[in-house]
Amino acid sequence: MIAERPGTLAPMTSDALRRALTEPGDPPLLPLPGVAVELLDALAAPPRLGAHLRLVHDVAWRLTAAFADRFAAVPFDRQAVLFGAAVHDLGKVEHPGELTGPGSAHEEAGYQLLLRFGVPEERARFAVTHAAWHSPGVQLEDLMVSLADKVWKGRRVTDLEQLVVDRLAAITGQERWQTFLDLDDVLAELAAGADRRLAFQAEHPVYG
Repeated sequence: MIAERPGTLAPMTSDALRRALTEPGDPPLLPLPGVAVELLDALAAPPRLGAHLRLVHDVAWRLTAAFADRFAAVPFDRQAVLFGAAVHDLGKVEHPGELTGPGSAHEEAGYQLLLRFGVPEERARFAVTHAAWHSPGVQLEDLMVSLADKVWKGRRVTDLEQLVVDRLAAITGQERWQTFLDLDDVLAELAAGADRRLAFQAEHPVYG
């Protein structure tokens, strides 16, 4: 259970949010971690946000599985990546306009919401770091959440991918070009399902 502080919102799950969190998808999507569902329920989150977080979490699961296979010598905290993917945009509860348009106000808002609900800082940070991959102290786990948040919709971001390649090559000692090819294979396979994921997200309203 999340550590809810006095004055926070009570659970108010709408039918539309429940559908976003439970509809199977095509191909079937993994469910969000229980703590993420509790947070979305407690904040009466927009259905589209629930759908988006499910999609990025599902891609993060596939990404971390591929990393464990392709880069077996590289240590990373898989559960941290999955949690980060599941809550990274939580601040859009307070800034729903950023579900359909640009904006960064949700980043600090999400960080503060997660802290308010008792999420430790080392996990709450993903609300900010998913969009700040050049910041000092960013870890591989942060970069992996950023990758999932881009490739779910088929977007490839060169500077982000270069940072990941640099981290992986430094740990494995593998030639940078080979590391790039391995990562490119993983991301290309994930990006191939972007159209279906975008369609799933579009089925769920911003308000409802």
